[in-house]
Amino acid sequence: MSHITSPKVLGPPVGCTRINPRQVQSSSRSEIVTGNPYFTLWSNVSTQKQRSLHGLIKHFSSITCQHPYLANIHLCSGLNSTGRQCWRLHQGLKGDYVEYSNGIPKKHTRIYCQREEIITSGDADCNGLASAEHVKYLDNKKDLPRVASVPDDLHQESLSVQQQGYNQVESYKTKVHFSDKNGSLKQQTAGLQEPNTQRNAAAFNGSVQEENSSEESALEKEAWELLKSATVYYCGNPVGTIAANDPSDSSPLNYDQVFIRDFIPSAIAFLLKGEPEIVRHFILHTLQLQSWEKTVDCYSPGQGLMPASFKVGLIPRDGDETIMEETLDPDFGEAAIGRVAPVDSGLWWIILLRAYGKYTGDLSLQERVDVQTGMKMILKLCLADGFDMFPTLLVTDGSCMIDRRMGIHGHPLEIQALFYSALRCAREMITPEDGSLDLIRAMINRLIALSFHIREYYWVDMKKLNEIYRYKTEEYSYDAVNKFNIYPDQVSPWLVEWMPDRGGYLIGNLQPAHMDFRFFSLGNLWSIVGSLATPEQSDAILDLFEAKWADLVSNMPLKICYPALEGEEWRIITGSDPKNTAWSYHNGGSWPTLLWQLTTACIKMKRPEIAQRAIEVAERRISKDRWPEYYDLKTGKFIGKQARLYQTWSIAGYLVAKQLLRNPEAAQILTCEEDFTLLEARSLLEASPRRKRGHKSLKKPFLV
Repeated sequence: MSHITSPKVLGPPVGCTRINPRQVQSSSRSEIVTGNPYFTLWSNVSTQKQRSLHGLIKHFSSITCQHPYLANIHLCSGLNSTGRQCWRLHQGLKGDYVEYSNGIPKKHTRIYCQREEIITSGDADCNGLASAEHVKYLDNKKDLPRVASVPDDLHQESLSVQQQGYNQVESYKTKVHFSDKNGSLKQQTAGLQEPNTQRNAAAFNGSVQEENSSEESALEKEAWELLKSATVYYCGNPVGTIAANDPSDSSPLNYDQVFIRDFIPSAIAFLLKGEPEIVRHFILHTLQLQSWEKTVDCYSPGQGLMPASFKVGLIPRDGDETIMEETLDPDFGEAAIGRVAPVDSGLWWIILLRAYGKYTGDLSLQERVDVQTGMKMILKLCLADGFDMFPTLLVTDGSCMIDRRMGIHGHPLEIQALFYSALRCAREMITPEDGSLDLIRAMINRLIALSFHIREYYWVDMKKLNEIYRYKTEEYSYDAVNKFNIYPDQVSPWLVEWMPDRGGYLIGNLQPAHMDFRFFSLGNLWSIVGSLATPEQSDAILDLFEAKWADLVSNMPLKICYPALEGEEWRIITGSDPKNTAWSYHNGGSWPTLLWQLTTACIKMKRPEIAQRAIEVAERRISKDRWPEYYDLKTGKFIGKQARLYQTWSIAGYLVAKQLLRNPEAAQILTCEEDFTLLEARSLLEASPRRKRGHKSLKKPFLV
């Protein structure tokens, strides 16, 4: 994330950002960090200063906030929301005021942020004011062609002094406003604004907690209590949440462990709640586990593999067996059912790392050498050359959320959507240095090929089904239409009847002579979130959800896949798995945790009413049913026959969905917009998908 910095001349106090109109005008990067409500207002006429402390202006008796968001969180006393979107400072003696009309102060041209913990760090006097030389420098700058300031959509943050220290409210999207001398306004959208250090990471203070608690329903309060009771601590620090926390379960198996994929919705919930500490500890401790030795029958998998789960155990201290020490015990798949390595764990880890940085502003975490190294190891493992002819990631059955045999081996959509999203996230975070240029180039080339492949060959709607129905087979040609030799008889009658006239989706898998036409919810939803699907395809996927609501949502959201495998097909593909019988568990079961992915996708496509409708369906019974892991039957009426109760990611998925609907802007920490650089490169492939042998025009030009 880029910030406008102070000029080379004498700068403001340490940690403060000067809003320089000339620099804003000449810079394409418009993000400004101002800090919580500590300001010094610098007069254009004189060097007089007014200091704001906790929303109260020195020499002013009150401050009236007229911005609806700030008014809602009680940033300061005497709040008033009139829709005018400005600050009004009321002078104590004469009743005069200095008005910030649309963020432009009438009598001031400079705003400095002052943060107490930064002030006490040095390079500023005891009042946190700039030096006399700096004041003189400002006083000489009278002829200002333009003025820039940020009160309008200021980070809706609040700082309160408590016994434990400083806490801050979550940051939101900021707009930087420019005004010329005639008062005309221009707005430029900036990214999420956050503090720069982990200590300054967003956390709720008392007033904001009181406000949010009034908004939270009794169901949400119950969910938060359950989520926090599932927290796991290591050496006194929170490091994750266990998979399920059912006190009546005497045989939890591995549900008492912290799973990487299961913790993701919990992590997002804690971030949006303003409690990022647990997320930071989780990222760093799982990174340490990445380097642990992992062996199955004398064979060790790739070095960048992240564990599927871990648990906190006790071991005797070296040299003194009477003293027990805590240790983390990871499972890389060597103890899992089927002994399958978790391919999605590393991809989710990268996605979470980016979300943490975007929300808290703690970019120092992703810039750490060990974090950069861990990220590169995951990417190298995924980008390693093999025998595959396609840009999709080749995996075994059971290597993702569907962690049992379900016929998804090969190139399942869920893995491809997460792979693409992780590549997009890593591209933003990888430090461009000599040692990483080849990796960055490989990432960009893979992104281009992968998005083209998925959009072109995985997409089906009524029009595409008709094309497949008319396919010719056994084509031997570089220009073959039926490139994968798909037999038209694979188009099952159920699909023809089920496919709506308006809508479509990305199929579950594609291999030579095989298209898996099952609809997989997570893969399709995350293709929307990460922009793997085109905007038109994304809208069509949501159209399908609306058209097939009775099949995909019904009595409990959300079907993990549709339709279920039954009869002989179930026996052959699942190996007669008694847990994956028709319309149960991974075989067409309904999973409440998918609510947060649905909500994120709907918000990105500006169709939140779909998510709201699904949440209302879940709220009718999920608490009464004790937060099950999944539901059975085609309509989702029954609690799953082997479902764990008080499943943590069912709880967290619901909380994240509610938080995102309340604050849609926060979804940006998860989403990726269409990349026009990649789009331009894809257009070359679409114009001529078959390149001549040895042609390498796409190898290097797209390094950004």
